[in-house]
Amino acid sequence: MVSLYLPIVKFILALKLEFSKPQRNHLFTLVHGIILCAGRKNITQIRNAARQDCHLSSVTHFLNHAPWCVNRMQRRRMQFVIEKIRAKRLKNGDARRLVFFIVDDTCCKKETSTKKMEALSFQYSHESGKSVWCHCVVTSHVVSEGNSYAWDFRPYYREEYCDEHRLSFKSKNDLALEMIEAFPATQDEQAYVLMDSWYTSEKVINACNRKGFHVIAAVKTNRLICVSGVTISMADFAAQYLRKSDLRSVTVESQGTYWIYEYEGPLSEMENVKALLSWKDEYADSSKPQVCLLCTDLSLDLVTIQRYYHVRWNIETGYRYFKELLGFDQYQLLSFEGIQRFWAIQFLTQNFLESQRQDWMKNDIHLTLGDVVYRIRQEFFGQIIVYVYQQALEKKPLFDILKHLKIPA
Repeated sequence: MVSLYLPIVKFILALKLEFSKPQRNHLFTLVHGIILCAGRKNITQIRNAARQDCHLSSVTHFLNHAPWCVNRMQRRRMQFVIEKIRAKRLKNGDARRLVFFIVDDTCCKKETSTKKMEALSFQYSHESGKSVWCHCVVTSHVVSEGNSYAWDFRPYYREEYCDEHRLSFKSKNDLALEMIEAFPATQDEQAYVLMDSWYTSEKVINACNRKGFHVIAAVKTNRLICVSGVTISMADFAAQYLRKSDLRSVTVESQGTYWIYEYEGPLSEMENVKALLSWKDEYADSSKPQVCLLCTDLSLDLVTIQRYYHVRWNIETGYRYFKELLGFDQYQLLSFEGIQRFWAIQFLTQNFLESQRQDWMKNDIHLTLGDVVYRIRQEFFGQIIVYVYQQALEKKPLFDILKHLKIPA
């Protein structure tokens, strides 16, 4: 009998989701199918890859209409993740309890012909450099103790859509603020919130300060600083006053060499922060900084700030795994409730894969999520071969074996 991959079953049961047995079976099928399905991943392909005896209409009904609470599933999943991180920290005996909380957004692009899919609109895509027809999602990611987990998400709606559907409009900064305020860091954990320049607004940074979180984020070069009583933008200050002799050459492991000017003082609405004006590899006189970083932890040195900010790359690679490996943006569901449930199951799937990666990384063997997926697929394929061999020994008809495996003759 070809069965579900046992670690998936154990992971989902450990979350104690309070699903009915049919709902639990559909969840097993979807997570299993998302991992096993190669190529394009719509619900049909995901269901076929899992090779389970459930009708397609039952799976789509589970996503669109079944009475289960996605918020409860999210809460249970997040609690499992944070407990796993803290258990590893306790085992390692780490004195400094660092947690990196990363915020960003991504677009799930769709063809403009998909008019019947709910909540689609034209949104600006940084990746494409233009507006695209899509769903936009603000997400967060947690990195700690070598773990890298997708954490939470909020769909972003344009103001016109909110007016049309009588929804309360929330900007991307508002959605990021919600996730930051909900993150359950303890008193003995030091959380660093990592963001790009889109999210470094005064209200987001103030919210981080209230929570006791530090911020390390990119800022735009037009932000104002005050040097010797003169208020000037960072770009103008660099072009008019900085020379190479004012900069420090800093080498950051696995990132390369930077030329950096360190500023400490007020920056726009913020009273006292560190700002790093940096150029990668080479510096040209009177040039604008290539990257400007803001840090609210004044105790950190230049190298540590650069190294901590580089952790933000986890959310970018996370988006790549989500879209290319798990099919996060390949859904063809019309109901937006079904789409949000599909996203929640995608987050659960990523968390399972990361948990499995941590369990398999013994003796400092480096594995990626792609390696984990490949290994699971190979083990499942081996299970099919064993099943076919056993059926052949019992002299079962080939047609019956192919029918059971849902393989056309």
